[in-house]
Amino acid sequence: MGRLIGIDYGQKRVGIAVTDPDQIIANGLTTVGSHEVFIFLKDYIEKEEVDGFVVGFPRQMNYSLSQSAPFVSAFITGLKRKFPAVPVFEVDERFTSKMAFQTMIDGGLKKKARQNKAMVDKISAVLILQSFMEYRISKERNKDIEL
Repeated sequence: MGRLIGIDYGQKRVGIAVTDPDQIIANGLTTVGSHEVFIFLKDYIEKEEVDGFVVGFPRQMNYSLSQSAPFVSAFITGLKRKFPAVPVFEVDERFTSKMAFQTMIDGGLKKKARQNKAMVDKISAVLILQSFMEYRISKERNKDIEL
């Protein structure tokens, strides 16, 4: 079994998270510049087996696309083109930045550390990846339930 890579794509920075090989735990990996992300992913895939990319897709509260959706769509198209053997999964990323910030507060980080936007992006990638893993587990459990 390979790892899953969680991605919080932004026009400046990209937060990246990764699962363990058994796909049980998601951990923050790094934050890279958006212009470096494909090079980073190529290098990572050469070293580790990857079963999928999980990309946060931005939506508004009413489920309409956000202003950054075209940039994320273009990124997803690029992922599929550059890594055709690796499936890409989209996850609703609403509230991940706010949840990441709250996680930093709950973790006791000082105000100066909480201003680190790269840290917020990395934690957001973890939250995106965790939500996908939880969804997948829930789906597996529910398919066994007959109504």
